[in-house]
Amino acid sequence: MDFGEIGANVLVILGIVALLVLNIFLRRRRGEKTPVEMAVSLLSEISRNQMLAEEFRFELNVSKFKTGSSKRNKDKLDFLDPWLRTAIDESFSMAEGFNQEIAAAKRSKSTSYLSGINTAKLKEPLVKSKQGLEEWLQANMQSQSLSRRRG
Repeated sequence: MDFGEIGANVLVILGIVALLVLNIFLRRRRGEKTPVEMAVSLLSEISRNQMLAEEFRFELNVSKFKTGSSKRNKDKLDFLDPWLRTAIDESFSMAEGFNQEIAAAKRSKSTSYLSGINTAKLKEPLVKSKQGLEEWLQANMQSQSLSRRRG
C-alpha cells in the first residue's frame, strides 16, 4: 500500500501535534522561577481564597479554593521567614481540606458535606499570609529594582 501524499501529510500533522503537546506540557511544568515570582503567585491565590472565603455559600456550585501555587512551590519557600511559611502552609492545607469536602459534596450531590466547612477559621491564616507576603514583596521588590538599575 502506498499512501503517497497522504502519508507525508499525516507525518507532518503528527509532528505538529507532538510539538504542541510538548509545548503545553513544558509550559505547565515551568512554574515560577524566582522568589518574587513565587511570592506574587502565592499572594494572588491567597487574595482569591480570601474572596472565596468571604463569599462562601453552602451550595453545590461553590468554587474550590486555589492551591496550585502552594503545591508547586512548597519546597522552595526557604527565602521566607519561618512564621510566614507556617501561616502559608496552614492556610493552604485548610483550603485543600475544604476542597476535598467540596469535591465530596459535588460527587454525592449533597450539601451536607459543606456543613463542615468553617471559612472563619481560614480567614486569620489568610490575612497573616497576605500581610507577610506583601511586606516581603515590598522589601524585596525595592532591593531588586535598585540592583537592576545598577546593572
